[in-house]
Amino acid sequence: MRRFFVVLPLIFALAACASSTRDLEGPTDPLGDFKIGHIGVVAPNLQKLLVSRDATQEEWIEEVTKALGDRFGRFEGGKFYHLGVSVEAYSLPPPIIPGKSAVALNVTLWDDAAQAKMNAEPKQIQVIKVFESRISKNRDEQLTGLAEEAARLVEVWLREMQQSDGWFGGATVPEGQATSPALQGNTLPEQVNLVGAVAGARDANAAVPAR
Repeated sequence: MRRFFVVLPLIFALAACASSTRDLEGPTDPLGDFKIGHIGVVAPNLQKLLVSRDATQEEWIEEVTKALGDRFGRFEGGKFYHLGVSVEAYSLPPPIIPGKSAVALNVTLWDDAAQAKMNAEPKQIQVIKVFESRISKNRDEQLTGLAEEAARLVEVWLREMQQSDGWFGGATVPEGQATSPALQGNTLPEQVNLVGAVAGARDANAAVPAR
């Protein structure tokens, strides 16, 4: 199946791109009854976009798994949830060459007790780093930074769903008063068409094992 990958002009900047883990240093705002169970990351359809340095499936799986573990291992709710993530596409441009560092993920959340998905269709998480010093950052640092920012945006999405759809026992703060450092001043950006074919929403890691 032919895939078309189109990077459209970027109309937003991610405010926390330079320090995606800074909020992890402070107190953890609860996420309702959420407690992480399994984190299943796969990359069977991984595509390299435009002019990019190479990164293997194994490297992306390792970095994204670590970033998600560091972020979601903080929560101590009373109910297990599992994350299924498929890394779909990336760009790691070398220094001087024009381009933006980017990664696209499809994410599915599973309710362990119900043995069912929380979101019927995978949620696409996209990270595009506009203001980035690729001269001072090597390929590994780029990859790690993208994985950490993607994990942060997964948390942003989960908190938004808690507010709007009552996930994890409902909102823990009044609507419009999100106090989590991961959310302050930075909601999940409107999705650009980073990867045209990925918008077909392949089911992210459908076989996440039940706890």
